[in-house]
Order: sequence, then C-alpha cells, then structure tokens
Amino acid sequence: MSGFSLDLTGRVALVTGGSRGIGAATVRLLRLSGARVAFSFRAAAEQAAALAAECGGPDHCVAIRQELASAADGEALVQSAVHAFGRLDSLIVNHGVWPPHDAPIGVMSDAQWQSTLAINLHSVFGLVRAAVAQMDAQTNAQAAALPAAQNTTPDPASSNIAPLRGHIVLISSTAGQRGEAFHADYATTKGALISLTKSLSSELAPRGFRVNCVAPGWVATEMSAAALTDPVRGPRIASAIPVGRAGSVEEIAAPIVFLCTPHAAFISGEILNVNGGAVLVG
Repeated sequence: MSGFSLDLTGRVALVTGGSRGIGAATVRLLRLSGARVAFSFRAAAEQAAALAAECGGPDHCVAIRQELASAADGEALVQSAVHAFGRLDSLIVNHGVWPPHDAPIGVMSDAQWQSTLAINLHSVFGLVRAAVAQMDAQTNAQAAALPAAQNTTPDPASSNIAPLRGHIVLISSTAGQRGEAFHADYATTKGALISLTKSLSSELAPRGFRVNCVAPGWVATEMSAAALTDPVRGPRIASAIPVGRAGSVEEIAAPIVFLCTPHAAFISGEILNVNGGAVLVG
C-alpha cells in the first residue's frame, strides 16, 4: 500500500501576497508538494527574493512585484505568472489590507473605504477573470492536441462531467462571517469573498473548476503581532478561541494546499473555517 500524498508535480500555482505570513507558508507547502509557484509582493522585496531562492529559484519559484488595487492589476499578475511558467492550475487569493486603526462608520473616510474595496475586492475580480480564461484556454488546447483516438466524444453516461480545469481558493476571514466593529470596510470585502466563492462555484463547478474559500480566525503573523502580544488584548483574544490560542500560518496554509489537490475534487463552494472553533458557521 502506497502512502497518502498531496503531490502537485507538474502543476503551477499563483499565490497573491506571498512574501510573508500565510502567503509565504502557502508558497512553501506548495513547493514541498511539487508545484511550481509564482507569488506576488508589493513592498517586501528582500523577503520575497529570499523566499523565492529558498523554494528553488526561477525554475521553480518566482516572486512578482505587483500592486493589487484594480481589476487590471489582477489581470497583469496572472499574465506575469503564466509568462513565467507557461500555465496556471491554482489561484490562491491571499492578499489584502486591514487598516489597523479603528474607524467608526460615522467618520470613516471615502479614501479608506475605496482603498480597502479596491485592494481586497476589485483586484480579486481581475485575478479570477484572468485565471478562469487562462485555465479554459490551456484545457482546450490540451484537448485539441490529443491524438484522434483519445479526442473523441465521451459516452452519454459521462458526457456531462467536465474535465478538471483548475482550482481557485479565496481567503476570507471570520470578520466576513460575523462582522467587525470599526472595520466595516474590511469585513464587507471579506463577506463579499464568501458570496463570490458561492457564486463562482455555482457557475464554474459544472465546467470543471473548483472554487472554495478558507476563512481564518486570529493567526500569529506580523500584522496581528501587536494585538496578540498586548498584555490586555492578547489574553482576551485567546479566551474567545476554544482551543485557547491563535493559529499558526502553517495551520492555515495546509488546508489551502489541500483544496488545490485532486483529493479535494468533490469539494466546491465550501467555506472552510480554520479558526480554532471561534466562529461556527455552516
């Protein structure tokens, strides 16, 4: 009996916001699974270069500097990833902004609202649109290249089952499920990603795509360090998590990678809560 494997050899993945935190952990696990990986970064150039080198260098892992604040930005990133590796099999949308200061809705600026939506939502539209188009094109090209004996009409019993074209994993948050006071902009975008996951699954699953969502709770990252280490706020956060602690980046990355493997081929439109039991949403 052979061992259980999450082998992604021959596959190409694109991870947005991949230079640190959950994104970097996801890049590492994808490489350990055999995938070639492109990942985006905005400002952390040294961290991005070090991660790409650690994961095998340009033949196996590339870092792409790309702002993600519009649909056009998202499309440009997909094009860069395909240029690097020739195809795309998995898109992991991990980037996002969480303005750290409290902003009551009565005084939240137009600029903050528009910026958060542009980064966390508008760019996602461009990423998904371009990724679906690329995965469609490469699957159709592969089918056309098959020998005539293999490129025949399937039997009627299976003619409605499309070949697997690719995986899309959107990263939401518990804030998108229960809201977050003083961060309505962020919570709104993360809630929208949950709705987008379900809409895309309904549309794309019959065509061979698997679209799912991972919704983390508190995770120990650079972004959350100030809150988690605060002597007052930190224990209060931990006490609201049934397992008693924040998650690690690897504990979020592992479910993400699993959703990009053939073992997840019967999972579509799922919102996978990875939050230590803090928010229980069906």
